[in-house]
Amino acid sequence: MSPARLKLDGVFPPVTTPFAADGGVDAKALAANIRKYNAAGLAGYVVVGSTGESVYLSDAEKLAVWEAARGAADSGKVLIAGTGCESTAETIELTRRAAGLGYQAALVRTPAYFKSQMTEAALERHYRAVADASPIPVLVYSVPQFTGLGVSAALVVRLADHPNISGLKESSGDVRLIGEIARQAPPEFTVLVGSASAFYPALAEGARGAVLAVACALPEMCVELYEAWRRGDHARAQSLQQRLLEPTAAVTTRFGIAGLKHAMELRGYVGGPPRAPLLPLDAAARAEITRIFRALESSE
Repeated sequence: MSPARLKLDGVFPPVTTPFAADGGVDAKALAANIRKYNAAGLAGYVVVGSTGESVYLSDAEKLAVWEAARGAADSGKVLIAGTGCESTAETIELTRRAAGLGYQAALVRTPAYFKSQMTEAALERHYRAVADASPIPVLVYSVPQFTGLGVSAALVVRLADHPNISGLKESSGDVRLIGEIARQAPPEFTVLVGSASAFYPALAEGARGAVLAVACALPEMCVELYEAWRRGDHARAQSLQQRLLEPTAAVTTRFGIAGLKHAMELRGYVGGPPRAPLLPLDAAARAEITRIFRALESSE
């Protein structure tokens, strides 16, 4: 599938990874979540991304998660695999394996362990090498809140000229940067916003969709915002954006993945604990998240 034909518009949840009582991946629970998401109007799924605790999964576990999600996803959903690793060689290997499992695109985070040496030249060589070797389109993934490393508009625009680099997931929430890239990149290059607090403003600046952690718990609301924007109902989109702010903060910056998994449970999904060294929520945090999401439900 060529980059021009890969439709990436819409909302993608970066699905969480459920863990069983013995600490292993619970593939059945993951599949149950995906089957429920199929009815929510989502464009597809990002599997083994940051929200999926990718840095805590072995390669074998990543493959198991990809297989479970692929088996449960409806045929019309776009499947995006998080394949970014610290080395170019390992990223290429994982990307090929995801492609072999039927994934349609690879989300490749910026390598950042040696961040002082991750110059634009180093990042550009990395992404071009991955894209050259990948059987599926590649998406650049900038998540400086985790990596401490962002990408410039100039770098992304240069990478956008590569025939197998289809888009960008930009998670810093920098709406100005998103707009700058959207205006300068080729029209077939897709910019996805990765911060729900900037969802509507990013769409207004040229983003074509979003990969949102909060969509794991509130998929219908995120899809409704996107659809309102698409039909030009900006008052409704802005209203939904305001309603999303508090739950988004709760499941990202305040309480993280453990908080998101608890919110998912409140909404009827399988959440469960995060993987160590992430800590489970204490009672006060659970109560606060419950308050926020119950208040949201009562306002619907």
